Amino acid sequence: MKRIFLTMAIAAGILVGCQTNEQNPNLEPEIESVADLAALPRADKQCFANDVLNENMAKDAGLKDRMDEIESFTANYVEKVQKGELQSRLVNGKIQIPVVFHVIYKRSSENVSLSTLQGQIEAMNEDFNLQNPNRGALPAEFAGVEANVGIDFVIEDVIRVQNRKKRSWRPNDDMKFSSKGGSDVVNPQEFLNIWVVNYMPYQGGQILGYAQFPGGSWATDGVVMAAPFVGRNQRTATHEVGHWLNLRHIWGDGGCGASDFVADTPDADGNSRGCPSYPTIECGSANMTMNFMDYSDDSCMYMFTNGQKARMEAVFAPGGFRATMAD
Repeated sequence: MKRIFLTMAIAAGILVGCQTNEQNPNLEPEIESVADLAALPRADKQCFANDVLNENMAKDAGLKDRMDEIESFTANYVEKVQKGELQSRLVNGKIQIPVVFHVIYKRSSENVSLSTLQGQIEAMNEDFNLQNPNRGALPAEFAGVEANVGIDFVIEDVIRVQNRKKRSWRPNDDMKFSSKGGSDVVNPQEFLNIWVVNYMPYQGGQILGYAQFPGGSWATDGVVMAAPFVGRNQRTATHEVGHWLNLRHIWGDGGCGASDFVADTPDADGNSRGCPSYPTIECGSANMTMNFMDYSDDSCMYMFTNGQKARMEAVFAPGGFRATMAD
């Protein structure tokens, strides 16, 4: 089982996450056509959330302390839920999260349609409410920890910005500021902001998306998605919203023994690819490759666990980082 830490080990686990000898994504060439995009594979790091966190910690001396406080609050909340001292807020009623989409595009033909955005919302609502169409394949071993998170998402607004000079974006939050050709965040203490950009090329591949963990600046709070990975049958948004709700990658961004701070997710030696067969054994147990916080193919991800649900609940609890959304 994953170990849970309440000290600097938490921040250290996050910082270790994705530190490798990678190229600077700002050196990537511009993607100028759909054909150029089709020639690119998915990057080894489909999700860039931990890398952005590392950079933000380097720039913001107080971020580590804020995240330590959030982790301590979360661990305390989870412990009380497990002891039966608190009733889950998401069992008998749902939390509804209004979403503001910021669609940033170069050509009119690249302006993501409302129906595509609505399809993405429908997919997220399936995933957070135990309605994913592929969950019938869930191994019996994990049936006892599968969770109905109980969160609904609704579209609050769609803001569209045409940037005629830029199609390729870097994971540096530029798209979150109108002064940099993007769109400014809207009331992040009440709304989930999701920025949709044309493409995010990286190291010869494509970044699918990234999110900001609880504790970061409100000016950049939210999720960023590359447009090709937004829609009815896409699960990248579910993964990134999981980060936004304080979930880590299922493998703890390390090898065996690394922690995602969830007790009911098995250890894994790394992220999954494709659609792994069950059981895939690592670290002495079967991997939970079908968890939304892994990197398995979209059609092969279909579950959150009770432990992950408790972490997500904690951000909405009184005193939690996103408590105002549950008022």
